[in-house]
Amino acid sequence: MISINDSIKEYTEQLQKGQIQEAYKGIMTFMSGLKTYLQSRHPDYKTSWLYPGYMDMTYFAFTPLELKQRNLKIAIVYLHKENRFKLWLGGENRKVQAEYIELFCHLDIGRYTLSQVSPGVDSIIETIITEHPDFESPDMLMKSIEEKTIVFVEKISSLLATT
Repeated sequence: MISINDSIKEYTEQLQKGQIQEAYKGIMTFMSGLKTYLQSRHPDYKTSWLYPGYMDMTYFAFTPLELKQRNLKIAIVYLHKENRFKLWLGGENRKVQAEYIELFCHLDIGRYTLSQVSPGVDSIIETIITEHPDFESPDMLMKSIEEKTIVFVEKISSLLATT
């Protein structure tokens, strides 16, 4: 196992190169811009603050009222290590999460992944929406994320309508 001092030494060496700061700043700028873009285009959705994470994930909730009333939320998640975007259907708390995992295990959720109740798992349903995003084309990336998010919301809403 690597010691914390060795890890910090490696971290410091990488920071001295300057690329990590630029990459992180670019990701945060994009996520903040995405949040603003979605808020302006979908004022009826509730958005949360931007969670920057610990260089593991960065996300914000972007939830239509109909899901919020069911104590659910949609999270747009950027996973740093994988360099990909995911959508998560999440619950207001662990109890809600467990109830909806049980509900969805009896439904055909298509290509989406149903989560298991376990420590550290915050989603009910997940899907990858962008593998290896092109941050050089932020407008196209935002539109793609928006479109896939709306499709995800519609699918979740239609599944819930059958229950």
